[in-house]
Amino acid sequence: MTVAEPMQVEALAQRIYRIRGLRVMLDADLAELYGVTTKRLNEQVKRNSDRFPSDFMFQLDDEEYAALRSQFATSNTGRGGRRYLPYAFTEHGAIMAATVLNSAKAIEMSVFVVRAFVQLREILATHQELAEKLDALERTVSTHDQAIAGLINAIRELTHTPPSRSRPIGFTADIHGDGQ
Repeated sequence: MTVAEPMQVEALAQRIYRIRGLRVMLDADLAELYGVTTKRLNEQVKRNSDRFPSDFMFQLDDEEYAALRSQFATSNTGRGGRRYLPYAFTEHGAIMAATVLNSAKAIEMSVFVVRAFVQLREILATHQELAEKLDALERTVSTHDQAIAGLINAIRELTHTPPSRSRPIGFTADIHGDGQ
């Protein structure tokens, strides 16, 4: 990919997965973007391991890899398959990988990787804001509904005439002898 025809950010965003609660890109995807082999990328990462703490990069376990492969419709058997579990790079790890590769293409593509992560973060924030607004609206609607129901009940009580327990007006004869 050259500067004249950059990969669209949306296409990059599709290569970002959620694993262990983090948004990550796999080593093979980063290697492809940066124009190197996965083996070369991982060699450089291992040579510079002090630049990749666990919040920048981690290796998938068997369950995570199996779950991820089930999301892909095809396997890697046509390309020889993998002999080890892939590495996952967070946004910071993806940028650090570009710096250890130190190629023009890696640096150029790192800008697109950052934009893809930022776009994904904005989309998720928008969805979160929408969910919060709906929750607030639901709370106010239910509060208003309760208030309206209370008003209706109060009006019904005011319009409802209770049965009269008062004595008739005037003098009456005391038939029962109990004063009523």
